[in-house]
Amino acid sequence: MRLGLLTVAIPALIVSACGRAAEKRDGAAAAPAPASVDVPPVSPGPQIAVADLFHLRFATDVQLSPDGSHATFTVINNDRVGAPWSQIWMADLASGRAVPWPGAREGSNARWSKDGSRIAFIGPTTNGGSGVLAGNADGTGVAALADVMSSNSPLPQIGERLAWSPDGNSVAYVSAVPATDPDMNGDPIVITRYWYRPATSYPLRFNDNRRLHLSAVDVASKRVRQLTTGPYDEHSVAWSPDGAELAFLSDREPDPDMFFNYDIYLLNVASGAIRQLTQTRSNEYRPVWSPDGRFIAYEGLKRPMTSSETNSEDTHVWTVDVGTGGRREVGAAVDNRQGAPQWSADGRQLFATVQSQGGVGLFEFSPRDGAAVRVLPATEVHGTVTSFAVGKDGTAVYSMATPAAPAELYVNRTADLPHPVTTLNREPLAGKTIADVESVRFHSFDAREIEVFLTRPARAETTGKHPMIVMIHGGPHGQQGPAFNHRAQVYAARGWAALMVNYRGSTGYGQKFSDAIARDQDGGEAKDVLAAIDAVLARHPWIDRERLGVEGQSYGGQLTNWLVTQTTRFKAAVPAASISNLVSHNYMSVYHDYLQQEYGAKPHAGGIADMLWERSAIRFVNRVKTPVMFIHGDNDQLVNPAEIEQFFIALKDVGVETVMVRYPREGHGIRENGHIADIINRSIAWYERHFKNPMPRVTN
Repeated sequence: MRLGLLTVAIPALIVSACGRAAEKRDGAAAAPAPASVDVPPVSPGPQIAVADLFHLRFATDVQLSPDGSHATFTVINNDRVGAPWSQIWMADLASGRAVPWPGAREGSNARWSKDGSRIAFIGPTTNGGSGVLAGNADGTGVAALADVMSSNSPLPQIGERLAWSPDGNSVAYVSAVPATDPDMNGDPIVITRYWYRPATSYPLRFNDNRRLHLSAVDVASKRVRQLTTGPYDEHSVAWSPDGAELAFLSDREPDPDMFFNYDIYLLNVASGAIRQLTQTRSNEYRPVWSPDGRFIAYEGLKRPMTSSETNSEDTHVWTVDVGTGGRREVGAAVDNRQGAPQWSADGRQLFATVQSQGGVGLFEFSPRDGAAVRVLPATEVHGTVTSFAVGKDGTAVYSMATPAAPAELYVNRTADLPHPVTTLNREPLAGKTIADVESVRFHSFDAREIEVFLTRPARAETTGKHPMIVMIHGGPHGQQGPAFNHRAQVYAARGWAALMVNYRGSTGYGQKFSDAIARDQDGGEAKDVLAAIDAVLARHPWIDRERLGVEGQSYGGQLTNWLVTQTTRFKAAVPAASISNLVSHNYMSVYHDYLQQEYGAKPHAGGIADMLWERSAIRFVNRVKTPVMFIHGDNDQLVNPAEIEQFFIALKDVGVETVMVRYPREGHGIRENGHIADIINRSIAWYERHFKNPMPRVTN
């Protein structure tokens, strides 16, 4: 369920700032302006500090030019007090030089025309919204083509937002259209939809009822033609190689609010006729055409029950025959979660990322027999591939995070070692000590093998005792690993250890491991975390068992709440976006099908509500002794703030020290850097206040 713990932080000098307003949603009122705060410089000294966050950047969304000579990619920048911002970059692969693309100051989703002469992208427009823009590959001649409207409706796992027609004359794109359903933000407020809650309630309290539809804009005339209509959403657009059809995803169940089931549809661009290609009870994601137009590859599932918020089942690479509708599970041989597929230029192979044991690698799959082989990186690199593109000659260009840095752009030529194209983080990390991350495997209470990643204190004395913070990931179907984690490194710089546990339910260890949490939330995985602490304490006597803290966001926050009802070993806890009552969460979350997926039925059936209450932290509040500081976005619709409100009052009732910290404009996952700064600094202060022993001395 839900997001993992935020792993970024910024300095104490901006703790009092509320941060820049969240990026404006099209058609929505602008957020209040934040206080003006300067971005601090890179911190002095060899230790990583919170101030360094402002100067960390990471690469993603790699796209190769048709001739393979250049690559566009998106760089996410943190050098603002508000939310991070995206910028399109261009890499010349022959020279190894990468620079910001001169066509736009800000933008993302850069896509090449088939002849490589033009680039279309999503970027800001002069009216304060966002739109589809296009320009020459060299950055000249950029012009806005069409406005793009967003929606606050909870529409998960949206794929491609735009696609060039093969002839380069048009760009198809996804945009919301004005609502035709009754307004749920009027006076009086009349609610009829099951999905009445929005993805975020700022500035509207309820779903705006806008629907996503497909449109196409003529590049020369800028004439826009809306291609689809109706009381449902379409997204994840892909243009067929012959230009005749558009593939897209849509959930056209009788009531898509009640049952989440996206299928692949095909739109005849000339006639407007639509036909359903896949007809499954499971979900399909991110379609992409084969070069010859005969097949569509996609991420797919097999189970008939999938949550609209998260997947308990690992997605695998699939193909479907466009003519017959016959499907094949190409990725069946690899028992791990697979990402969005891409075809090789000749259509003979498919490439996709695969999660594995805390990392993410790039795999090559055969559409014919399902044979699979890991392409990169070498296992000793401990890399996490975040996006990729493969050229006609087999050259792979990809973004990858390593233990040493956030994601940079790399290129792999045949038989060559990975070569970094960018050094986006050279300045903030120059001369810095990167704390070591150690993998530890142990057997939990039922002999199941669990892997944890321990970030050791940076340059600490070999004698003395060091506090440890347990950092619990969300999901629960997610993973943590050795890739660069700024928050853990900040803790390490203070002389603290940080422990990340891939408890049962995590991805990267096979479907059976992921399913081990089914109908057992706050059960075996909680015991895994406690067993992990025992394992690393036995292995490393320099960890101070008397100064342990615990934190986590979303499911990690839920597990934090549960753990403090089961043990008194933690001196302080910082749950973020946390659930305390599984029953109330089911009925107050925007995603009403999450627990149905995890437990096999809705809570009113089969005594499930009793099971949920049995595993709700608030039921055992009388056992809590650990001081708890709650962190929550004030507009979180995924985990309603009522979840911490009730636990806060319950803790007050039983006399446990507690603080509730809520952040305006924020939803499920804190975006504004000023707020992130406040969270990090409050967390450190909370831990220090409740750690009784003096801090170990750290040598610089």
